[in-house]
Amino acid sequence: MQTVIALSVIMLFLFVGEWVSTLSKAYIPSVFVTAVLFLIGYWTIVPKNVTTTATFTPAFTTMIQAALLVHMGTLMDFKTLLHQWRAVVIALCGVAGTALLAMGGGLLLFNWKTVIASVPPLTGGIVAAFLMSNGLKAAHITALVSFPVSMFVVHSIIGYPLTAFLLKKEGKRLLTNYHRGEFEEVAEPEQPEESKPKFVDRLPKIYQTSAFQIFTVMALAGLALGAAALMKNAINPYIICLVFGVIGHQVGLLPSHVLEKAGVFNWLMYGLLSYIFSFLATVTPQNLVNILIPIVTMILLGILGMFIVSFLLAKPLGFSREMAFASALTALFGFPADYIVTHESAKNLAQTPEEENYILANTLPKMLVGGFATVSVASVIIASIFLKLL
Repeated sequence: MQTVIALSVIMLFLFVGEWVSTLSKAYIPSVFVTAVLFLIGYWTIVPKNVTTTATFTPAFTTMIQAALLVHMGTLMDFKTLLHQWRAVVIALCGVAGTALLAMGGGLLLFNWKTVIASVPPLTGGIVAAFLMSNGLKAAHITALVSFPVSMFVVHSIIGYPLTAFLLKKEGKRLLTNYHRGEFEEVAEPEQPEESKPKFVDRLPKIYQTSAFQIFTVMALAGLALGAAALMKNAINPYIICLVFGVIGHQVGLLPSHVLEKAGVFNWLMYGLLSYIFSFLATVTPQNLVNILIPIVTMILLGILGMFIVSFLLAKPLGFSREMAFASALTALFGFPADYIVTHESAKNLAQTPEEENYILANTLPKMLVGGFATVSVASVIIASIFLKLL
């Protein structure tokens, strides 16, 4: 009974977030609304262990993160990854701008440890926040243990709506050009069916069951994690999962959007989001109030650094200023929020499936690749460096 009630509460928070996003036409992203509901719930009547009670345990989350990253590899091929090098440059330079301005301005206003605890969450979202919180706890700097997670909560208030606003402006620009017949990244609003992987195409449809599709994803995820272990995790294991997903799609082992076709994508995504929100249980109203001024100041400095760099790089790299800034902002949250915000913006702008596909073709790869570069790669490196500076 407790498991059923816990799952009901989590799904309540998730669907309220989706409804608010739909009503606001994605100007208020569902991820932000759900995060706020979790935070209020933890401060009132929701048990701190609600996600584990609902069976979204750390072991389950490790599995679904690996599976989702393999799935994400099927959303792009090698050509797309190489084609999006400009998004990687903008995202990484945005991270550098954030770190430089936040450190330079922050040290004029706050003490060393506060600044060091602040910068990684600004350059890697929740991933870096967890790494810094664990590092602060290990270093017995108890006064700042909740600082990185609180930073994640507060910068969501700014980051999600700002990114949604930028993506909607970019989407409107793309639709204007689309109706004029001026296609940008793609010549067609919809990917051609001929690009379907050859191996999967040869397999009779009667055998392309959900179980078979999930098996291929998990087998590749297991191989990826095994490869990372052989390298002693010198490269982030989830990056290896992404690479294996891209390879599996490229050689024809996996169809595009494999977990969506298997019918389990939404469930896995909800599980991952629930686990991420469980870390908000460490934030209390009192410590949030105490650190609100330094948090807001550091966030504004960090976002200003992103804006300056993306503004300067947009035209030389052929991006609109809105798209460049949105790509840089993926450092604040990464996957799955970048995926969700981009889809919500496209869905609420488009009048037809063709329009939605066209918007996504010109925004989603940039957002995903930007998030990979910052949250999955740069944030881990930056957090490990900053932990040594405490």
